Amino acid sequence: MQPASGVRPLSEFRNIDLSIGGRTIVSNINLEIRSGEFLCIVGPSGCGKTTLLRLAAGLYRPDSGPVLYNGAPLTGPRREIAVVFQDYADALLPWRTAAGNVSLALETQGIARPARQDRVAALLKTVGLQAHAEKYPSQMSGGMQQRLQIARCLAQEPTLWLMDEPFGALDAITRQSLQDGFMEVIAGSGATVLFVTHDLEEAIYLGDRVIAMSPNPGRIAAVYDVALPRPRDHRSTPELPEFLRLRRTLYDFIESADDETG
Repeated sequence: MQPASGVRPLSEFRNIDLSIGGRTIVSNINLEIRSGEFLCIVGPSGCGKTTLLRLAAGLYRPDSGPVLYNGAPLTGPRREIAVVFQDYADALLPWRTAAGNVSLALETQGIARPARQDRVAALLKTVGLQAHAEKYPSQMSGGMQQRLQIARCLAQEPTLWLMDEPFGALDAITRQSLQDGFMEVIAGSGATVLFVTHDLEEAIYLGDRVIAMSPNPGRIAAVYDVALPRPRDHRSTPELPEFLRLRRTLYDFIESADDETG
């Protein structure tokens, strides 16, 4: 999952400023998202984490400075960029089955029905939902709904995943299972991930790098490399000295940032 050295950034923020309703949300954002990396963003509430995600998705246009994708200005959403939301229930179409929700991404690409059926079956199997193809979202648990949203994004074959606290509302066991399953999927695809979380341990466990943001206005305060071996597991990885060191560093950072907002 580590990016190759010397590769052009997949996404890049150059001196980005953004104000909404007369209030500066983020300021002077300079960031390179390297091709193939898993980049996590942490920081106190209101520091602009989700705003960065929306800028990377082309959903917001900055007041100054370009957001680049593959070296060219990003002017709007693109099929190669998938967004996974925390509110998975609202992201799914309640009148479509699991298979129907995944099929939607293929339909928009103009893929014929017979090819769609095989592809949908393969994607549901990838996320462990092959036995639930005919269930509606309301008949599925939160963890299943989030896996379904991931399967639908996989159908896009994205180069860049943008994830806004996608596992935050789940119980600990389900969250850990989805973390491991998603890392496995990403490792096999070579895709790039920008991942927003409030959970510092989650950021360390998943990330190749962790971006720490400060508020008022939102800005990048620090960048931490995560020198932990892969594959990772929830038994041994959190016990490694480097994991514990980074956890303490990030907790100290958040405590200091919270003092700023207080």
